[in-house]
Amino acid sequence: MSAARRTTSGLGGEIVPGRQAVRELLIAKRRKVHGVMIARDANDRGDEILELARAAGIEVQMVKREDVAREARIETHQGIVARAEAVADVPLDQITSPQAFLVALDGVTDPRNLGAVLRTAEVAGATGAILARHGGATLSPAAIKSAAGAVEHLSISLVSGIAGALENLRRANIWSVGLDHEGPTSIYDLTVATGPVVLVLGAEGAGLARLTRERCDILAAIPTHGSIESLNVSAAAAIACFELARRRSADNLKSTPG
Repeated sequence: MSAARRTTSGLGGEIVPGRQAVRELLIAKRRKVHGVMIARDANDRGDEILELARAAGIEVQMVKREDVAREARIETHQGIVARAEAVADVPLDQITSPQAFLVALDGVTDPRNLGAVLRTAEVAGATGAILARHGGATLSPAAIKSAAGAVEHLSISLVSGIAGALENLRRANIWSVGLDHEGPTSIYDLTVATGPVVLVLGAEGAGLARLTRERCDILAAIPTHGSIESLNVSAAAAIACFELARRRSADNLKSTPG
């Protein structure tokens, strides 16, 4: 696989390791794929990737597993890696709508947590994600692998700061809900869950930055019943995203005639 030219725009994510991530890359067809490497000892799932790539006219190289590892830059590559153009940076105003269900990450630094949150958000039906340009994890190979293809389906916007983005979203009539273990409102009691909303998730340990907290319309907590006060950000994201998804689905059923 020839080395891909470094793009000057976009969010990164040019290196795509792992079966599911590569599979979704090939199925979604939202990015140009420069090539795919498959380890000769990959299992039957490698056959599906091979067929998808060849059907799309994409170069496939069957190589040693160590060659895949060198290209993937992570150990958990599963014998498959692709190179593609960067994930598109979608302007913030293009992901706002009356149906918006967004997730914003404020200072999440672990790439695996970033990927896991994006995966959860996409599966829960989120329409977009917002990442800060500085102070958080990027779409590194580890994040792309953890996201398991979610970046191929989510619209992702890169902003100079989450607090400023929340101000812009407020002007677009989108409610911001910050997850905070000391928040006065339970995530299960939100009155804005069925409208246009952005769920704001803070850094591992530190939580939401002060200015971000101040810009949130609502601070919501996930009720806990054990001795430990808080959850890992990806676990908290899963609970909150699917609670919003449940509420929105129930609201849609109520508004459907018949």
